[in-house]
Amino acid sequence: MSQDSRQSTENAPEARPASELAGTSSGSEWLSRYSDSLMGVFGTPQRVLVRGQGCYVWDADGKQYLDLLGGIAVNALGHAHPFVTSVISSQLATLGHVSNFFTSPTQVALAEKLLEVTGAPAGSKVFFANSGTEANEAAFKLARRNAGTAEEPRTKVVALEGAFHGRTMGALALTAKKAYREPFEPLPGGVVHVPFGDVDALAAAVDCTTQAVFLEPIQGEAGVVPLPPGYLAAARKITRDAGALLIVDEVQTGMGRTGTWLAIEGSGIVPDAVTLAKGLGGGFPIGALVTFGEENSARLTAGQHGTTFGGNPVATAAALATLHTIETQGVLANVRAVGERLRDALAHLPEVVEVRGRGLLLGIDLAAPAGVPDGANLAAAVVNAALEAGFIVNAPGPRTIRLAPPLILTAQQADTFVAALPRLVATAAERLAAEKETQ
Repeated sequence: MSQDSRQSTENAPEARPASELAGTSSGSEWLSRYSDSLMGVFGTPQRVLVRGQGCYVWDADGKQYLDLLGGIAVNALGHAHPFVTSVISSQLATLGHVSNFFTSPTQVALAEKLLEVTGAPAGSKVFFANSGTEANEAAFKLARRNAGTAEEPRTKVVALEGAFHGRTMGALALTAKKAYREPFEPLPGGVVHVPFGDVDALAAAVDCTTQAVFLEPIQGEAGVVPLPPGYLAAARKITRDAGALLIVDEVQTGMGRTGTWLAIEGSGIVPDAVTLAKGLGGGFPIGALVTFGEENSARLTAGQHGTTFGGNPVATAAALATLHTIETQGVLANVRAVGERLRDALAHLPEVVEVRGRGLLLGIDLAAPAGVPDGANLAAAVVNAALEAGFIVNAPGPRTIRLAPPLILTAQQADTFVAALPRLVATAAERLAAEKETQ
């Protein structure tokens, strides 16, 4: 070790936990400070979380919760997974960032692993980003490179109604929800949205002017809505016949969430590209674009896209550790078994109309109890009742609860939520009815 290296190590501050640097306060105090210092783009946080272990988290006031949302499908191995934590710590202590003028062993090894688990053919490549929306931005630029010719240009991109591909400008153009889009128009042009699951509508929209079709195998933000059987195969044929790319957004469904590495496994299709993020890093921010085959992998060339932090050694080490654990610890089998148990148990509850999804990505449509006012957001009220009872869930719609827990969720943990749900719905209904009476 050089003298300069020894001096920098000797003079470094003593290691301390982050809590010492941030300080301690009650939940209400933290929320007051939050409103004074952070932009309100997320509204008021539901709780201030300070610690996690496995499938549980604790808030600043010491209350414990069973996390059935997993950071919106991010915490694939739960919180503070010892192997992932040790790998991240070791890598950060060795080499934290190098820029993309250089590479690192973890970056190369992760790219190779992703090509393996996605079943990508020879000539396929990987581009690393920091999030799902950034992976979709890269995919959008990939689509733009399928530009046709000067005589017959391609200018159109097709996405589906109900789609959510992110909130940065390119990804937002692909996202369908008007409330997200309209404040920021004009968005990148040429994007059209067709009815979800309608093969005829897709076939009518895709022609020789189409650059690409973007779709999610299961629309998570729309309420966990799977594409109908046969749609993926039809979309592949329609795009291939028209010379358009088929780009599959597996940001939420990928990396084991549905019980397989990709949700499209078993569909018989080979897409032109897949986007990944969320569970890929086990809680550490990372996204990826996987291009399938030599032709697609050559569409973006040196200087045409980039990112400062994408594929940095710590993020790729975190993802390697996550994939290694999923692969060697029977996690995919657990997702299938616990997901099926949870789905079947929920479907038998009288409070539940329908359960959609696959593996540990489930949407629960609730029956409206007597006394609930028309138009009331029952699901949001259930989310609040669940928090008070020690469960974290999400409401993507007024009658829909979304579950995306850690992939290590146990059957016993799943059972506690099933047992509690009737009480949670009843509590929510009572509060909504009481609110109506006071209006």
